[in-house]
Amino acid sequence: MTESTKSKLQHRKLTIVGILNRVIFVSIGALLMATGLEIFLVPNNVVDGGITGISIMLSHITGVQLGVFLFVLNLPFVFLGYKQIGKTFALSTIFGILLLSILTTMFHHLPAFTDDVLLATVFGGMILGIGIGLVIRYGGSLDGTEILAILINKKVPFSVGEIVMFFNIFILGAAGFVFSWDRAMYSILAYVIAAKSIDTVVQGMEQSKSAWIISDQYREIGEAINARLGRGVTYLHGEGAYSGDDKKVVFCVITRLEESKLKSLVEELDAGAFLAVGDIAEVRGGRFKKRDIH
Repeated sequence: MTESTKSKLQHRKLTIVGILNRVIFVSIGALLMATGLEIFLVPNNVVDGGITGISIMLSHITGVQLGVFLFVLNLPFVFLGYKQIGKTFALSTIFGILLLSILTTMFHHLPAFTDDVLLATVFGGMILGIGIGLVIRYGGSLDGTEILAILINKKVPFSVGEIVMFFNIFILGAAGFVFSWDRAMYSILAYVIAAKSIDTVVQGMEQSKSAWIISDQYREIGEAINARLGRGVTYLHGEGAYSGDDKKVVFCVITRLEESKLKSLVEELDAGAFLAVGDIAEVRGGRFKKRDIH
């Protein structure tokens, strides 16, 4: 392996702008999560999943500040994250959790925004989820449960999401014993809302879609997509595994609002064409930007 190849494989240091971006957005994420917890959820005895949920219940039982448990309980998982995921991730996570612990302690004596449990659950879960999503998007974490799930995932035949859900069944169920069963049900609702908010932030508001089209009329379809949708296309070479025939594959990236129009266009030009459409979390570079259609 040449020196140039080695240098390409090595981790590159973040630029000053990259570090500032990460610090700013991890800070905003921690601020939003602290707000969701101490201004909405905690005053109404509603918990979130993971280490956060355990910390809320322990704080309620012992009277010790929530921020103390958030920091202490997450530390072992940050260490595991450093060993398994990387130094930059661990540093971002330590910074985020430390700031979250400080902010929850500062916000603890502020009055609750509302004493309506349903409103607190919906808005608290949403604000908390947006905060966590921002931190994840910028390379950190505010809860050690997912780090633990990533490690366990290597040894058991379950996905990270399934392992996290398994933990949270017990954590959210425990809220029924610590608080009350109606609060446990509100906690499940808050968890679901937070999870959807996290997905929205991490994947982006405008979810892109990839489209793969196999057709003998590939050229006409590609030109029509370019002219009528304003999207660039790429022609790929394919080969049928059964027939051995050469095939041309049309690949393009569209928004979900353009999916229906693309399907109509393909059906119009070749009703027998193979069309597969899938979600894409993020698109960068290339010529994805839509051009004007005249």
